[in-house]
Formats: sequence, structure tokens, C-alpha cells
Amino acid sequence: MKKLLLLALGCCLFSPAGAAPGAVEKVDVFVSGNEGYHTFRIPAVVRAQNGDVLAFCEGRKIGGGDAGDIDLILRRSTDGGRNWGAIQTVWDDGANTCGNPCPVLDASTGTLWLVLTHNIGSEHEKDIITKKTKGTRTVWVTHSRDHGATWAKPVDITATTKDPSWGWYATGPGIGIQIQSGAHAGRLVIPCDHSYDDPQGKVRGGPYEYGSHAIYSDDHGQSWKLGGVIRPKVNECQVVESLDGNGTLIMNLRSYFGRNRRTHATSTDGGITWSAPVDVADLVESVCQASIVRAPAAQLLLFANPAATKRERLTVKASGDGGRTWPRALVLHAGPSAYSSLVVLDATTAACLYECGETSAYSRITLARFDLAAVK
Repeated sequence: MKKLLLLALGCCLFSPAGAAPGAVEKVDVFVSGNEGYHTFRIPAVVRAQNGDVLAFCEGRKIGGGDAGDIDLILRRSTDGGRNWGAIQTVWDDGANTCGNPCPVLDASTGTLWLVLTHNIGSEHEKDIITKKTKGTRTVWVTHSRDHGATWAKPVDITATTKDPSWGWYATGPGIGIQIQSGAHAGRLVIPCDHSYDDPQGKVRGGPYEYGSHAIYSDDHGQSWKLGGVIRPKVNECQVVESLDGNGTLIMNLRSYFGRNRRTHATSTDGGITWSAPVDVADLVESVCQASIVRAPAAQLLLFANPAATKRERLTVKASGDGGRTWPRALVLHAGPSAYSSLVVLDATTAACLYECGETSAYSRITLARFDLAAVK
């Protein structure tokens, strides 16, 4: 009863009217142990064309692990993230795993596309990597033409988006983008990762390695194709268009190089090919998912992750030089914290949806609204 009361109160946890400019406003969107779910994980947030804010995550029924009975769910806000509607189920496939939400808005049509993954619930990542399972990870897409109120039945796009030799596969998690400038303007791009056979690799104790890649659509989400890969030793990733006006893409990558720094790769052909990953000196890596978006009106890139060598101190950073340096920072949660997703709400305001807690990083998923000026 106490947990249910806290969830209800979560919709009212924003700072009161008249708060000082630059104040951070927070609300708990998903609280683990409620609504029939053991744990909520893997946040993704997107702004629909009508201004509604959609918060996606995985609803894990039985436990907190990455396998098992997992549903893809969302809550919607019609007032910029201050209040939230009831949980909507996008995909529930019984005891199987439906997850890794990665939404993207096609601004030219108003359609929201949601790319996600699926696997048999009893099969775990380590066994999918080593191909010791009956099934594998498959790639799916659904869409909404009413700003997220209803969703189409998911469609399997594995055949055009996954190399058959790969084992593990994940979309995002986080968000995709629509390219705004350059030769590939209008293209929808989804960041993804995969495992592949490598005699020199050491992933999960065997000759395997992690890599990242992109998938894309040039026909407004009707079909999806496999783009270029980024290797080695990179995994969960987020893509952002640079502010150079040429459509250059930057992929920000979870790194397994052991140097405690995020890595970046770039593409000048809309995600078909990528540069080799390089360290970003200002971005500390806790070997965790992270998020990155552009705020074009402010001429900034925003980045969020646990800015430590372990999963704590969820921090938003800002770069005014295309991601080369990140001198501005705003700590949203000093304690345990993990995955995050950023969204720009208007010319001066952004929000971050992130996992956090006092004793565990996975106690709740919170949305923090903040002025861009507060990242300083």
C-alpha cells in the first residue's frame, strides 16, 4: 500500500509554481514493485509531434534480470512531463522478452516509430551470444499515428536489419533520430548493437566480441535496412546529428576498452559507414548505457550518464563545440543511477528520464525537467 501511495504521489512531485529559474523539477514515472511489475528498467523518452511526452520502459514481471517475462510499456504526459497517464502496454508476449525500446518521430508525417527486440523469455544473453539457444534475438517495429495513444501490431524486420551470423542484438536503448540536414535529410536512424564471432574476443568467456551499428529507413518507416558497423569493444549506443549543418552523425558508445571513457564514432554518409571509435576525454565511462541529443536552438549537444567509474552520479553535460569538449555539467542524482534518455522540450528546456534510487540504481525511473541554462 505504501508503494502504491508513493506512485500516486509521484505525479505531484514537481517543484511548486514560482520555483527559482534554473531549478530542476523531478517526478517518479515508474516505481519498481508497482502495477504488477517487479522492476522497471531501460527508459526511453520522446516528444510527439503534438507536444505529448512519451516515457517507455521494460516492465519486468518476475525479477530484475534482463531475461524472462518482460513487457514493453509506456506512460504519456500531455503537459510536458508534469503529470502522467496510466500505464499502456505496447507489447506483451506472455512469458517472452519484449524490450529495448528505441522510438523516433518522423516529423514529416507525425508518425512515431518504435523499434524493439524480442527473444524467448527463458533464453539469456550469454547463451544467445554463444548460439546455444533454440531461438535468438529478433528485431521488430511498431508505430503510432495518434501521438502514442494506440500502437500497431509489431512487425518482424530481422531479415533486413540483422546479419544472420550475429548472436545478441539490441536496439538503442534510448531514441533514434531523423536527419535534418545534408544529402540524407529525412532519413530515420536507429542506433543498435550486436555480438559477433571473433577468435580474439573474450565476451562472456568465449571467442566473441561486441560491436555497434545503425539501421535506417528512407521511406518513412515502411522498410528498414542495415547500416554500417562500429568495432571492436563497443556496445549500447546513441546517435546524434552534429550541429555542422552537413548531416554528420556522431555515435556515442558504451566502451569495453577498459579506459573509463566513452567513445565516439562519426559518419558522413547517413550511417552507412563509420569511423573507428575514439575516446572522449571529458566523458567518464561507468560501462553503462548513456544518452545524447542536440539542442539546436541553444547550439548545444547534451549528454547524460553516471559520471563515475561505477553506476552513480547521474549527470547531464553540455558541449558547444560539437562534442569535442564537455565543460558544463548538472548533477541530477548523486546516488546509485544507471540508464537514461534525454529529450529537448523547447528552445530553453530539456528533460532526462533515468534509473535511480537510494540503495539501488533500479528502484525507480524518474523524469527531471531542467533549464538548459542550469547545465553550467
